[in-house]
Amino acid sequence: MTLPLADPVALTAQDLCVFLGQGAARAQVLHSVSLGLRAARWTSVVGPNGAGKSTLLQCLAGLLAHQGTVELWGRTLSQWPARERAQQLAWLGQNTEGADDLRVWDVAMLGRLPHQSWLALASAQDRAEVEQALRATQAWDWRERPLGALSAGERQRVLLARALAVQAPVLLMDEPLAHLDPPHQVDWLALVRGLVAQGRTVVSVLHEIPMALCADDLVVMAQGQVVHQGRCADPATHLALEGVFDHRIQVHSVQGQWVTLAQTPT
Repeated sequence: MTLPLADPVALTAQDLCVFLGQGAARAQVLHSVSLGLRAARWTSVVGPNGAGKSTLLQCLAGLLAHQGTVELWGRTLSQWPARERAQQLAWLGQNTEGADDLRVWDVAMLGRLPHQSWLALASAQDRAEVEQALRATQAWDWRERPLGALSAGERQRVLLARALAVQAPVLLMDEPLAHLDPPHQVDWLALVRGLVAQGRTVVSVLHEIPMALCADDLVVMAQGQVVHQGRCADPATHLALEGVFDHRIQVHSVQGQWVTLAQTPT
């Protein structure tokens, strides 16, 4: 696949506002959020619970009604034909449901739908991409098992394979490490680094701050707003990160890796 590398910015958002709920329960979740996400880099979105991280990611994916604009490769999402947009932008969401009686192979094959004609059989390329994705997530040995027979962590790896099978230049992932044990979290980190090395763009919402600090760039959110966006190695990023968590965490470098230490409240 030829990646659209001419534009250094993959996704931009301008003045995003989101309201959720009805009547008296209606509340504003995003407040005039604007940002640009650079191509061929991994950006992690972090912040305390309720900061609007997942809401922002859903807006970037075109999955949630909002005020303001989102552009993918310089074109608003509404300007993209649905099939072309699905080829360019892959999504892995929280608590993504799948039919429990579907085989793992068939679930992963759903990622190839944007590349297939209506009612067309899977091509040799489709099958090759699905096999590659299942092997990359170490789910290949389960390909004939039903999704419902898997643990939560195993299911998460299959859903990740489905997103990878799209072979999209941009991949959005909301809490992709949910249910994964530490070794498979490390595998995920290596996988993301490999995607970025290929020129792809990855945006992830993470609660695991040490993992998030392994990204290239960090978007720090609080109360529905972006309070900082910068490189993970930038001291200003560390200060913003500590600030949104009320200085209950501290960022330190240990053998060249950024780690966080939690402090007990006084």
